[in-house]
Order: sequence, then structure tokens, then C-alpha cells
Amino acid sequence: MTGFVPPPYPYDRLAPLKLAAAAHPGGLIDLSIGTPCDPPPPAVMAALADPDATRSYPPSVGTIAYRQSVVDWLARRFSVDLPVEQVAACVGSKELVAGVPHWLHLRTPHRDTVLYPEISYPTYAMGATLAGCRSVPVPVDEHWRIRLDAIDPTDAACALCLWVNTPGNPAGGLDDLGAAASWGRANAVPVFSDECYAEFTWDGAPRSILQHGAEGVIAVHSLSKRSNFAGARLGFFAGDADLVGYLAEVRKHVGLMAPGPVQAAGAVAWADDVHVAEQAGRYRERLDLLVTGLASWGLDATFPGGAFYLWVPAPDGDAWTLAQRLAVEGGALVSPGEFYGEAGAGHVRVAAVQPTDRMRELVGRLTG
Repeated sequence: MTGFVPPPYPYDRLAPLKLAAAAHPGGLIDLSIGTPCDPPPPAVMAALADPDATRSYPPSVGTIAYRQSVVDWLARRFSVDLPVEQVAACVGSKELVAGVPHWLHLRTPHRDTVLYPEISYPTYAMGATLAGCRSVPVPVDEHWRIRLDAIDPTDAACALCLWVNTPGNPAGGLDDLGAAASWGRANAVPVFSDECYAEFTWDGAPRSILQHGAEGVIAVHSLSKRSNFAGARLGFFAGDADLVGYLAEVRKHVGLMAPGPVQAAGAVAWADDVHVAEQAGRYRERLDLLVTGLASWGLDATFPGGAFYLWVPAPDGDAWTLAQRLAVEGGALVSPGEFYGEAGAGHVRVAAVQPTDRMRELVGRLTG
């Protein structure tokens, strides 16, 4: 009998397209993965080099300094007043997203379902698979917002959690987080709100589910995108006191802890908003450039509500053919939309993560 066999990692499937793009005379411009290219702030790097934080095991839940910096940021950015006890560190947000279904299922074994947007970050579904649970995609509307009214009551009755993601990856949609929080409370389902792109909200002010109260909800944030700190692997989860306490205790037993120097640097990063505003300006410029370049090809590339991706419909719905054409003719590597769910198969995701001069070069290739 064959046990679980991991499926191919989505981005590994891009290897042939990567070779085709690299063969372009101007070289490869990788717009497939949301990996920041810009440097973290100097003060953050200086804190990372402090040897004092390396001598002892760091607390799994996060140092007081780190969590207090998060609390201060939540108050400053979202006018959310949360006690430090309702904040915990995570080793980047991905490990938390992948692990939550398993840990919740241990606590409530009579529930076995993870609800998540049908077009979304693939780890929501994979977390359910790794926990031996059901993953049930929830339809989204024409603006890429989750449709809470489309959730089957039978699925709600056995749901471990509902994931929402605002701004959304890959399509940049902006959910009604207040409605999501209310739905969760009405159905006794914890709502986990992935808000790692919140600082890059273009349509209106940044938003958090915590603005609608902490009961029954968890907000998840990361420094990977906000502060170009992806390689350091640091984020936090915050909200419902009982949920935060439970997850923090489970993670302590697993030995999940962000390194001490990383937490020290993270405290500095959350305390500084200037570098974030500068980074937002860079992403705006790069997105504008991409919209111009792709539109010159007759593609419907529209500016997103948030995040730093363009979600572009492929002519005739053939995303792989469009990705191949962009690789061969533009030297650009992009992601076919099926990576983000079957409902995304007719689109490609284009990440504005290369330096601005490379974006200008790509526009020249596409418009030349």
C-alpha cells in the first residue's frame, strides 16, 4: 500500500519555462515567486548582528520586546488595542498556515474541514492535506473576494477554520473582514486572516480582522514582504486569547522558535514605518510599469486592490501558452494561475519583485 506522496512543488514545474526565459538575449526576469529583491533597513541588519541574542534559547512565543513592538505596530497601523499575551511569534507565516489544521484537528477531532478561497495561496489547501483533513475551496466573486454566502452549511458545521487573505494572493482582492469575523462567530468557526500584504493596500487604508474584535479570530502577519526579511523567517499571529494560547503551547512542544537575533531585528522592523512607505512606492512604480508593458500586448492587466501581483487573464484561457510566450519573447518567468487553484487556470500571476530598472527593461522588450 502506498502512503502519502507529496505532489510536485508548483514552482518546480516552471523549470522548462525558466530555461526558455534565460535564453532571451537580455536574460531572465523572474516574476514567478514573490521574493523581495530590495534590502532590509540598515537598523534591522544592525540588530540582527547583535551577539547577545544568540547565547540562549529564544522563547517560542516570542520575546517580550518583539511582541511589544508588534502590539505597538497594531495600535499605530490599525488602531487595535491588544495585550501582549495575545500575540505570538512564528517562524515566517507559511509554517503556521501549514500547521494550523493539524493542531486544530488534535483539539477538535470531530471537525475535519479547512475552508479557504478557491483562488489563493496553495498552502491553505496543503495544510489540510498534511493534517489528513478535507480542504474545501470557497467561491470568490468578480472582484476576487471570498463569498461567505456560498459556504455550504454542512461544510461549516465540520469546519476547523476558515482562511481569508486580504490583500489576496494572487489576485489582490480585498475581503470584507468584518463580515468574515461575524460569519465565524455565528458558525463557531475560527477565522484565520492572512494579512501579510496589508502594508501594500492600494485601494483604501490597510485593514485587519482585529479591527472587528479578537473573539474567534487570528490575524497572521509576516516581515517577509513588509520589510524584505523573507530569508530571516519571522512573523506573528495575534487575536483570540484562547486560540493564541493553545497554538503557542503546541508550538512550544514542537520546538518552533524564531532565532533570538531574528526576533531582535524583528522588533526594530515593526517599530519603523518609514522603510515600508518607501517600499510601497517602489511596488507602485513597478506595478505601473508592468501594467503598461502587458497592456501593450493587448493583455487586460489591471492594477490590483492590494499586494504586488498582477492577475492577468490569458487569451482564450490558456495560461501555460501565455507563460511560454512571455518567457520566449520577453524573457519573463510568470506563474500559471492553476498554481492557486483550479478556478485560476485561465490567468497568470505576475509578481512585481524585480528591481525597477529590470521592470523598465521588460517594458522595453514588450513594447519594442
